[in-house]
Amino acid sequence: MRALELRHPWGTANLRLVEHPDPVPGPGQVVVRMRTASLNYRDSFIAAMGGYAPNSDATEPVIPLSDGCGVIDAVGSGVTRVAVGDRVAPLFFPHWIAGPPSEEVLAGALGAPGGAGVARELVLLGEGSVSKVPDFLTDQEVATLPCAALTAWRALFVDADLKAGDSAVLQGTGGVSILGLQLAKAAGLMTIVTSSSDAKLERARALGADHLINYRTTPNWSQPVKQATGGRGADFVMEVAGAETLAESMNAIRRAGHIAIIGVVSNPLSPGPVLSIGQMMGVSAKLQALMVGSRENFEAMCRAIELHRIHPVVDKVYPWTEAGEAIEALRRGEHFGKIVLQF
Repeated sequence: MRALELRHPWGTANLRLVEHPDPVPGPGQVVVRMRTASLNYRDSFIAAMGGYAPNSDATEPVIPLSDGCGVIDAVGSGVTRVAVGDRVAPLFFPHWIAGPPSEEVLAGALGAPGGAGVARELVLLGEGSVSKVPDFLTDQEVATLPCAALTAWRALFVDADLKAGDSAVLQGTGGVSILGLQLAKAAGLMTIVTSSSDAKLERARALGADHLINYRTTPNWSQPVKQATGGRGADFVMEVAGAETLAESMNAIRRAGHIAIIGVVSNPLSPGPVLSIGQMMGVSAKLQALMVGSRENFEAMCRAIELHRIHPVVDKVYPWTEAGEAIEALRRGEHFGKIVLQF
C-alpha cells in the first residue's frame, strides 16, 4: 500500500509518498480501505513541527491526518461490530469509547507522533476504533465528521448542554464553526456568525445564520452580540481564534454562559491572554477547553445528523497525494467549511 509520510526537517515540502506492507488484521482488528480524508487546523501544526511543540525533538516519520471515510477491507477473528464492505469512519481518539478521557486515550490520537494517521490506503485498527456512518452522506461528507463535527457537537450539546432558543456565537467559517452552525440550526438555536469576509458571511446566511458580524470592520464584535441578544449576552461562544479574541468572547458571553475553547487559529505560538480575574468573576462564565470527543459522542451525533439530514459543507477537494498543497490552502484560510482529500 501507499502512504504519505512527514519527515524531519518538518514542512509540507518533506511530505513523501512511500510504500508500506499491506496490514493483516489480527484478532479483534479490522483493515479500512480509505476513500477520503479531511484536513483540520492541527494538521498544519503537525506538518510544520512534527507535532504540537515548536521545539519538538521528534524525528521519526509521521503518517498525518486523523479524519476520513473508508470501507472495511478485511477483519480478524472475533470481530462483531463491523463486517467486510461496511462504510466507516475511524475515530480521532481510537481508544476513547465513553466517559472522560484518560492520558492514554489522549496520547493515541491519529495523525500525530504515536498515532499513525489515515493518509494511507489501508489503515489497521481495533474494531472498537471505527464507527458506521449515515448512508445518505457522501464519502467526502463523512470525512468531515470525526474531528470538526464531533468537536462542535460535544461543545454545543454535551459540555454546554444547549437547548432550543439558546444563542450561540460561532467564530469564523472554518470546519468546526460551519458544522457547529448547521448542528445549532437543527437544534433550534439562535446563531451569530463572525468572519472577516462579507462573502463568507453571506454563505453562512444561506446556511441559516441569524446574525452576521464582520469582525474586521467591527473589532468590538461583542457589542452587536449584546444587541442581538437583547443586551443579555450569548449563552455560548465557540472560541476558535485563541489569545487574540478571548477577551472579546468574555465581553460577549452572558453571566454564567459557556465559552468552548477549541482552537488557537489566530496565533498558535502565543503564550496566551492575560485574563482578568475580576472580569471572570463578574461574568461567572464557564471556560472549557476541549479536544474532540468519544465514540459514544460520535454515534449520538451521527444519529442527529441522520435525523435532520445535515450535509456538511465540503468546499475544496484535492487528490490525497496532493495533501501538502491542500495544507497550504488551509493555512491561507481560503476555505469555507472543509477541505477534503480524495483517494
